[in-house]
Amino acid sequence: MIVRIQPGRARGTVAAPPSKSMAHRLLLCAGLAEGESRIRNVAPSEDVLATLDCLRALGAEVRLEGDAVAVRGTAPGRFPAGARLACRESGSTLRFFVPVCLLGREEIRLEGSARLMARPLEAYREICAARGLEFALSGRELRVRGPLEAGKFGLPGDVSSQYASGLLFAAPLLAGDSRIRFRGEPESRPYVEMTCAALAASGVETRWADGRTLEVPGGQAFRARNAEVEGDWSGAAFFLALNALGGEVAVSGLAPDSLQGDRVCGRLLAELAAGRPEIALEDCPDLAPVLFAVAAARNGARFTGTRRLRFKESDRVAAMAAELRACGASVEAGENEVEVGGGGLHAPERLLRSHGDHRVAMALAVLLTALGGGIEGAEAVAKSMPDFFGKLAALGIGAEITENGRKTP
Repeated sequence: MIVRIQPGRARGTVAAPPSKSMAHRLLLCAGLAEGESRIRNVAPSEDVLATLDCLRALGAEVRLEGDAVAVRGTAPGRFPAGARLACRESGSTLRFFVPVCLLGREEIRLEGSARLMARPLEAYREICAARGLEFALSGRELRVRGPLEAGKFGLPGDVSSQYASGLLFAAPLLAGDSRIRFRGEPESRPYVEMTCAALAASGVETRWADGRTLEVPGGQAFRARNAEVEGDWSGAAFFLALNALGGEVAVSGLAPDSLQGDRVCGRLLAELAAGRPEIALEDCPDLAPVLFAVAAARNGARFTGTRRLRFKESDRVAAMAAELRACGASVEAGENEVEVGGGGLHAPERLLRSHGDHRVAMALAVLLTALGGGIEGAEAVAKSMPDFFGKLAALGIGAEITENGRKTP
């Protein structure tokens, strides 16, 4: 799919998309609870649909009812023999479900795209190897077999928070108490806090013993409940970024006291508009593509904590560098930092590429509202926000979509 963006200033109000991060967490809590839960304000993105598919594969009953999902939980650890979980391209789905699948004695297969299965899983491999558990990754398939037992789990501090979240879903269901200890200061800690909040609302206790250690009592049970997914700050950032390019856009449905680390987007975008800041991305890596784009359009910036961006849906450092350079920007990338020069941009002489990455596609679309131009592979937005271009059009931005050589409404 190709989308061509006409330059213009966005104006109006747009509703924040539901938080994909919180939807994963609430749905998995529901899938592990006895009884039926109803989770409202769920957007049917590709990643969320992957989580629903995996819950069904483990024996949960799932019904979509408009923007709500009714979930009758499965019996943790007593999953269907030979279950196959289709994780599509969702890193959260894959990493959240691995420890859950280890609750039982049956071999379970987790499947995903080649890019997903190439993303780091080493922390889980080490945990399984230390406990003599099956962990066999081959191509696009991962085979695991438990049972996982309670105890001490060590994680590097500079890896994805999704490992810790995955263990937090499984550890309360084990017979004994567990401790999750980070070796070094944990990055993306706000995402771990989101998981703890989702667990607490489902009746599951966790607690920080200190800044690097989580204690999880065993023998707990998830409680079925009704809940609503809050607005997504990371998705809202793409619309708020339009203001840094001369737009007048308001985003509704956001909680200013949200635990989401990406709620800092408003402050960071203001810093980019005002000068040439240095921005640390350890706790908000998903903001990187749109912040890179705004930096290039405005005054430039230096970004630190960029190492993990190379292991997302694309190598986001290389992807954004290539596409920003096609628009005349200067980008210098180091091992754990990126320098983006500001100003002097022009409309690209070629179609920009999404690199199969939803956040890259949306960040480039924001930039092209100032320059004009097209993006190939724009269908990548369906991973998190299928209606992104519709929302952009509602703000007065011309967005012409072509699929298989034909324009779509």
